[in-house]
Amino acid sequence: MSGITIIEGADTGAVADWLEGRLRALVGEAAISVPGGATPFPIFEELVARDLDFARLSVWPNDDRIVPEDHEASNTGKIRALFATVGAEVVALAEGLAVPRFDLVWLGMGEDGHIASLFPNTDPQVDDPQAIRRLTPDPLPPHAPFDRITLTLPSLLNAAALMFVIRGEEKRQVFEAAARGLSDLPVARLIKAAHERHIPVTVFT
Repeated sequence: MSGITIIEGADTGAVADWLEGRLRALVGEAAISVPGGATPFPIFEELVARDLDFARLSVWPNDDRIVPEDHEASNTGKIRALFATVGAEVVALAEGLAVPRFDLVWLGMGEDGHIASLFPNTDPQVDDPQAIRRLTPDPLPPHAPFDRITLTLPSLLNAAALMFVIRGEEKRQVFEAAARGLSDLPVARLIKAAHERHIPVTVFT
């Protein structure tokens, strides 16, 4: 798994420490993209408690459910509730929006190998001409049966570095198979393109 660094047994504090170090090393304005879901938010809570200059940071969700920000299923609303209070800009995804080069893209991954809202049925392409897409997962996850808006593979790959937090043996097996080129799932397409473009990938387990 060339270009991939695995950090075993990283708890919430360890991931927040790593993120703090990355953000401190950046000069000037910075842009990051982050996932929703259950895993990131305890880490976000740790991170925003750190003494960092968040005012120079713009935070982009990888994706979101197409619901109002005050809906419990909104990634953007939950991210804004944490990061806006410390002075960061939180960007709501919209089709046609100009997407920056990210200093860091943190991605989650589902057991089906999806990243952001790029599910296997959406057939994501590394040369997608659109930076942001609206789409419908199939099947719709029962816990979040909503259309989605998502960064596309080119946007996620327009980054200085990628990171994942992978929890659970089943997800780890999916990730490792993708990293070895043994699948054509969305995460495998991303990892293959990242390797070809010499984008470093850090994985916390």
